[in-house]
Amino acid sequence: MNVNDLFKASFGQYGSVYLTGDGALLDLNSSTANRFIIAIQFMEDTTFEKVETLDGVVSSISDGATASELDVGGEFGAVTSESDTSNMDALTTSHTFPKGITIYGKWDLIELNGGSCVCYLAPVGY
Repeated sequence: MNVNDLFKASFGQYGSVYLTGDGALLDLNSSTANRFIIAIQFMEDTTFEKVETLDGVVSSISDGATASELDVGGEFGAVTSESDTSNMDALTTSHTFPKGITIYGKWDLIELNGGSCVCYLAPVGY
């Protein structure tokens, strides 16, 4: 992915979905899904109930609280959370993402515990 493509996706050229409140869900985790979530912009302080990365390819958001969550093998150059059973075992409802920030990644399922956000989409295979 080049910078120009990232800008197109983060500005919503490929679509976006607004989620608000407890239980709000965007599920693109099916074999027929042709989009994934590339960026999440927080409209108010937000917590997640569930976050799953696209096909488990990249590890989930982590607070890096334990040694097992460190960047195994140096592949990502960052703190990640790798698990054989889940795409998200470090992020809990107590982790709050503040209003106004945007995070980038590759997710196919987002469920809110509270707050609101805009999920920007990109085509699968992007």
